[in-house]
Amino acid sequence: MAYTAIENMRKKNEVRFGADVGPYQPPLYQNRACLQDLKSAALRFIHERCEGLLFDPEKEAEEQRTGVFLGKSLSAGQIPYNMEMDIDRLCLEKALEAFIDSGVAEDAYTVYYCYLEMFLGRYGNSKRMVELLSEYEANGSSLLMKHRDHYSHSVYVFALGLAIYETNAAYRHSFQSFYRLEDQEENGRANLFLEYWGLTALFHDIGYPFELPFEQVLSYFEVDHQERGKGSLYLAYHDVEALTGLDEAAKDRFETLYGKRFETVSALLAHDIAQKLGAVYDFSEDYLLDVLDRKPTQPNRFGYFMDHAFFSATRLYRELEEELGAENLGPMHVDALSAILLHNSIYKFSIAFYKDKEKRKAPLKAELHPLAWLLMLCDELQCWDRTAYGRNSRTELHPMAVDFDFSDSAIRAVYYYDREEQEKIDAFKLKYASWEAGGEQGKPPRLKAYSDMAEKEQRFTADIEKIVDTGSCPLHIRPDVRRVDRRSKHIYLSDSNFLHLYDFAVALHGRNMPPETSAEELEAGFSSQSLEYQLSGINRAKSFGRYLNALGCFYTDRPVDYEMVTAFTPEQALQIAPLEHERWVREHQAMGWRYGTAYETLPLDPDDRQARRALRELLRCHKLAMDGDVTDEGIREHFISLAEEDQDKDWRPFNSMLKLLKKFDGLRIYKL
Repeated sequence: MAYTAIENMRKKNEVRFGADVGPYQPPLYQNRACLQDLKSAALRFIHERCEGLLFDPEKEAEEQRTGVFLGKSLSAGQIPYNMEMDIDRLCLEKALEAFIDSGVAEDAYTVYYCYLEMFLGRYGNSKRMVELLSEYEANGSSLLMKHRDHYSHSVYVFALGLAIYETNAAYRHSFQSFYRLEDQEENGRANLFLEYWGLTALFHDIGYPFELPFEQVLSYFEVDHQERGKGSLYLAYHDVEALTGLDEAAKDRFETLYGKRFETVSALLAHDIAQKLGAVYDFSEDYLLDVLDRKPTQPNRFGYFMDHAFFSATRLYRELEEELGAENLGPMHVDALSAILLHNSIYKFSIAFYKDKEKRKAPLKAELHPLAWLLMLCDELQCWDRTAYGRNSRTELHPMAVDFDFSDSAIRAVYYYDREEQEKIDAFKLKYASWEAGGEQGKPPRLKAYSDMAEKEQRFTADIEKIVDTGSCPLHIRPDVRRVDRRSKHIYLSDSNFLHLYDFAVALHGRNMPPETSAEELEAGFSSQSLEYQLSGINRAKSFGRYLNALGCFYTDRPVDYEMVTAFTPEQALQIAPLEHERWVREHQAMGWRYGTAYETLPLDPDDRQARRALRELLRCHKLAMDGDVTDEGIREHFISLAEEDQDKDWRPFNSMLKLLKKFDGLRIYKL
């Protein structure tokens, strides 16, 4: 019984109406060929381990006492609060499933959206933190020599961590022992892990906008093959206290938690990390604080590299303080921040010295810092399906896909490279064989990631094993080749760098509001819906590129010399409407909705339209939904059979939206 509040409502409805009328739970995705693959394991964790996520017993008791529901669906008061929380968790499960299937940034976006809405409050409050990374990478990274996507990468890292927790009993034990959770129910442990692992994984790279300008300056000189080092022109950050300084409320809070007063986030994190790792790795709190103070201000002392992890941790602290309040931050929030701080260069080069044979320390054990251990492991493993932005990165050979098997607490991974690059691979193999035949003199030949996995030195695996202790989850890595399949990417000409999806969805939702309605009022109306309905609006906006592609049109936030579209013709509407109906049907199927008209026919007191709409949300059935394994053609035939009024619902929103888009900066629709 994975979604207990949904199941409880089903039982109550059966008693109330004398028949099994719903709501019903959607089935768990399972790969029958391998139940321990990435997708199956990650989704099984959310579906089965996270029962009762964010449930509120006090609100449930109040609902039983008053008979008034405190949850919202299409509007407030339609369903029980805990049922809304179950549906929110189902939203996260389905968003992650869609992302694993496609890997595209637009689907990564909805995973971020779900997490922020569920754990940090309203997405609109934190959207700049999330969207800034995608904006910088899409617009500025092409100026770098080496750079690959970190936006979708972070969601893959999130999924990997869920899969490892689900399949590796030793890691679960390390996490539960570290946080003294042995007396809690399993779902309570899993829910805690989901919240703080999500915070760690999804936001571990949000500091890249601070690193990218630094790298852009150095890349200007590296174009001429000038090595970075003494004589390089570089950027450094000053007045960092504007980002790291703690106010009095925060100082008081952390003094209560740690028995020591801190002036900055850096000092807080230096203390936390030294308490966990200092004795094992022989360093002091003062040493680490000195490293942190010099990281942004003296990059020349660190090989002329800027550490985005420092900025990710400090920027995320600011967001947590603003959204949750310093008085509500606890040790696990600090642990998430220190895990982020450690994941890049600080642990590798200032604590463990993993590339220095003389100074190298032991790899990190999970029991010392479970979140940091998992982040480092998953961050290294996630090297597939990452958009290459940098000049050199675009021409290098990187894995495009991977198959994971987490059976027997091990990690078996086959990384796939593009078969069209077979010529490069064959040339590398010849060079490597020649190097071996020549007595292995000098450095072995390299072919970026492929050689690190294919050569006998196994650099890829060996480097990970120098960073984290893999005794409890042995790695078995090998490369292979196969043909590229980008059909799941749904790549169209429409492009807004993911920044306007939220505004797009808000505009669609507010299409019937008066023309003088402000953007703030539109946003308030959109956010008054449940997460499920907000995501439906976002998914409709995400699908618009597909619809425009069918019309020979596209949207963009860039000025282009094409004819602007201000309204859709009836002929164009006939093309859009069936596509939107298909999206709606499949979305409702995924979320467990069924075909039915019971909400229109069952006896109700009072019997009014509002009560009927609330009953529809309680039963989760709809007269326009479809059951079973339906085909695209079957959905199209279903659409044709609908009344004209229902057909109009699938295209009129897009026509009305064209006028509302003027409220949001930059996005316009053009005809090819």
